[in-house]
Amino acid sequence: MTHPFLDLAPLGADRFAAIEGRVARLLSTEQDVVIMQGEALLPLEGAIRAAAGAGTTALNVVTGPYGQTFGDWLRDCGATVIDLAVPFHTAVTAEEIRQAFAEHPQIDFVSLVHAEAATGNTNPVAEIGEVVRGHGALLYLDAVASIGAEPVLPDAWGVDLCVIGAQKAMGGPAGVSAVSVSERAWARMAANPKAPRRSYLSLLDWKERWIDGGRKALLHAPAQLEMLALEACVERIEAAGLDAVMARHASAAAATRAGAVALGGGLEPYVYEARDAAPVATTLRAPSGAVASELVRRALEADPAVPLAAGGGPLAKEMIRVNHYGADATPGAVRASLAALGVALSEQGLTVDVEAALRAVEDAWR
Repeated sequence: MTHPFLDLAPLGADRFAAIEGRVARLLSTEQDVVIMQGEALLPLEGAIRAAAGAGTTALNVVTGPYGQTFGDWLRDCGATVIDLAVPFHTAVTAEEIRQAFAEHPQIDFVSLVHAEAATGNTNPVAEIGEVVRGHGALLYLDAVASIGAEPVLPDAWGVDLCVIGAQKAMGGPAGVSAVSVSERAWARMAANPKAPRRSYLSLLDWKERWIDGGRKALLHAPAQLEMLALEACVERIEAAGLDAVMARHASAAAATRAGAVALGGGLEPYVYEARDAAPVATTLRAPSGAVASELVRRALEADPAVPLAAGGGPLAKEMIRVNHYGADATPGAVRASLAALGVALSEQGLTVDVEAALRAVEDAWR
């Protein structure tokens, strides 16, 4: 018995390198791009463990749960960590970063999440990157949720380590991920005696055995199906045009926000200002007296196909997420999500106007 997923010719080094090249073009970067054979947590952790150590003083910006995780990894590496925690309903500012540098001039590493899908905010990386570059620190960016939904420009923004994954706005596989690495970051890793070597976490292995070797021999057998899915995903974005894909996500965010306000029932945007809201997902605050996770449960019973989720951990009581990314960045997905929430809210005895919400979606979509 043959099967198209199982009886494929091996993925060679040339094809692997060509996919890396397409990802680099997606990022408009001249930096080295490494596609790692695992979900994005692999390069996220690997980059921190390679570039940070006992001599590092890190400014760790916390605008959601991933920022908290990065701080844990940095401390585990022996770094001195200064957490800059920002309320989840807003974004960090370049001025707050500048003030942290003034108070702690020894900072030489900054970790930041671009868009936090879990909390629905997005941070102004272009402005922050300028401040970080002026200070001379290394900038590490988690752009897993933002790539495909909004611009991600490592070179223009001065990002030294930029990690992306394809499973959200790109509409691709979760099993492989990528990181762009600046020359400054490679030098920092090479000088770190604790940087992982001969390890699945090791970026230096990829540098020394793959990049420096002319991309002729892979370190190990690649995740073939995931690599082909990534190639197809990038090809689809290229065909549609990255600007068009990002515009679709921006429209989904604007329409969801407008529709939720028009729906009523006490539902309101969790992120206060639209400029701070991520185009990859919109978070909503549940009405007073209602439990977000219960509203989501009932909405999914009304329509199991809608991209709704409750907030994680303690946020499950108050936060509803509309995950309008990838294939769900469409007017239909937004309309269906609001209609299902309308059902859940009305069952709580709250007054909603689904028709007004649907009109608001239509008016806001561009």
